[in-house]
Amino acid sequence: MSLRYYIFLKDVLMLALTAFGGPQAHIALMFKLLVDKRRYLTEQELIELNALCSILPGPTSTQTITAIGFKIGGPNLAYLTLLVWITPAATIMAIAALTISYLQDQGISLEFLRIIQPMAVGFVAYAAYMISSKVVNTKTGVVLMVISAILAYFFSSPWVFPALLIAGGAVTALRFKQHPLEKDKKLKIQWANFILFVGVLLTAAVLGSITSSLPVRLFENFYRNGSLVFGGGQVLIPLLYAEFVDFKHYLTGEEFLSGYAIVQALPGPTFSFASFVGNLAMRRFGVAGQLLGSFVATVGIFLPGTFLIFFVIRFWDELKKYRVVRASLEGISAVSSGMVVAAAILLYHPIENTILNFGIVAATFCLLMFTRIPPPILILTGLMLGFVIR
Repeated sequence: MSLRYYIFLKDVLMLALTAFGGPQAHIALMFKLLVDKRRYLTEQELIELNALCSILPGPTSTQTITAIGFKIGGPNLAYLTLLVWITPAATIMAIAALTISYLQDQGISLEFLRIIQPMAVGFVAYAAYMISSKVVNTKTGVVLMVISAILAYFFSSPWVFPALLIAGGAVTALRFKQHPLEKDKKLKIQWANFILFVGVLLTAAVLGSITSSLPVRLFENFYRNGSLVFGGGQVLIPLLYAEFVDFKHYLTGEEFLSGYAIVQALPGPTFSFASFVGNLAMRRFGVAGQLLGSFVATVGIFLPGTFLIFFVIRFWDELKKYRVVRASLEGISAVSSGMVVAAAILLYHPIENTILNFGIVAATFCLLMFTRIPPPILILTGLMLGFVIR
């Protein structure tokens, strides 16, 4: 491996340890380090790669930095880039889950987490507002957002979410004639990575249904969720909550919110939250089982997006010329926004409905909206207040 590749991986590690604030902040830091300072690619190339990743299922900033690795050094460097980017946050989330399990086993109260639980709801509410304000720009989009929010709220089955995304995309795809026609569409598709993506999905589904092995079923659960999430980590939250809290009861609503609040205080991808959920889902198997749970959850959640970016990046420039493809993105984005709105309401349910808790949700939303206080500072402040206020 050339020296340039080692320097690039060192830069990726630096981003993994310092990139707070979610996909938008991640992209800003990528511009600063990878474009302005190192010149691995041009500003326009990064904008286009991020646009591509934004409309694929999976973690946007993770797919973007993986695609940069692919562009610089091909598939091998891309996989190394992915590992370097996700390992720090996934490891910390596994440790956080082990710590919570240990405290519960020792009979130590998790009351000190009570402030950051409603704060997590405030983060999701803020994400819902920001996403909807950016991507919902038409009456059709507003209607789709409202309908998807209502359906996602009342029907929490894991299969409702992909059905809503497909339906939303289909509705706006019917209006493709509103988009300008582009010519010279010559698609040359290499199917290998897509076949791999579908093959792993089907194999995991079959093995998950015929085996009683929880790690296999967890891998299938997270791989499926990672295959269906449009819009990044905030959209992932309602899917995981519906499946692992409401449907399978692998962890409590309070534990889920505590983990989500912790991941807000970490640099790197929000999808590393899967490491926390997978860990607690395997708690009855001891520490080794919990670490295995973190591993299969992390691999499962990140792998489909990686396969898809490897697949699509080769013919994206031609694919986006199709009006139906461009038109469907409006509906997919609107439904994703509605799902995050529903998540903000659903995540408040496990919390005691008091004036204090509602005030914490509102205060967190307002601080995110009207100040520039970094999310890690807010979460750490909430943790300290949890210890101080009795």
